Amino acid sequence: MGVAIRTAGEGDRELVVRLLDEAFRDDPVSSWVFPGAEYRRRTHHRLMAAFTDAVLADGRIDVTEDGAACALWLSVPAHEHGGDGPDEGPAQVREAVDPGNERVELIGRLTAGIHPSGRAHEYLWMIGVVPGRQGEGLGTALIASVLDRCDREGLPAYLEASSARSRGLYERLGFELTGEVLDLPDGPRMWPMWREPLSPARR
Repeated sequence: MGVAIRTAGEGDRELVVRLLDEAFRDDPVSSWVFPGAEYRRRTHHRLMAAFTDAVLADGRIDVTEDGAACALWLSVPAHEHGGDGPDEGPAQVREAVDPGNERVELIGRLTAGIHPSGRAHEYLWMIGVVPGRQGEGLGTALIASVLDRCDREGLPAYLEASSARSRGLYERLGFELTGEVLDLPDGPRMWPMWREPLSPARR
């Protein structure tokens, strides 16, 4: 039986924010941005809300019908970086989310700095599955639906893996490491990954 997927709208905002908060609260990168479990419990959802609002405005959020998983996508033109730009974007997010936490801004600047430019592509900003439903193939189904379109349209795709486990999943879907691995200062590693579209003969 397939996974039912739909495009989220403004009415799904709270669902998406709650889902991402649950899915990423113990993620290595989130734990670095918001060190300490209680601090993270109080503040992490604000960053997830900022990401959700940005993608609702400029991209697309796919969500499973049961609300257990979602994926945030941006279509990046050839001449632009993905996500927030290298200038005021990360600082604005920090001001809105947690003004005293420089890591909120730093993570935006560092990921923007390694984001490929020069070719249009689909950017998987985040994909989250609620903890009790991980391992059921929901994330794979969400990604595969967009990758199928990328293959038909000849578009590459890009993401940053935030854990070794997710990196393995993305490699199975055809993503490969690209450029330098990003080691966060005194923190975990992120893996920039790129996927070329498959030709009709290889699908």
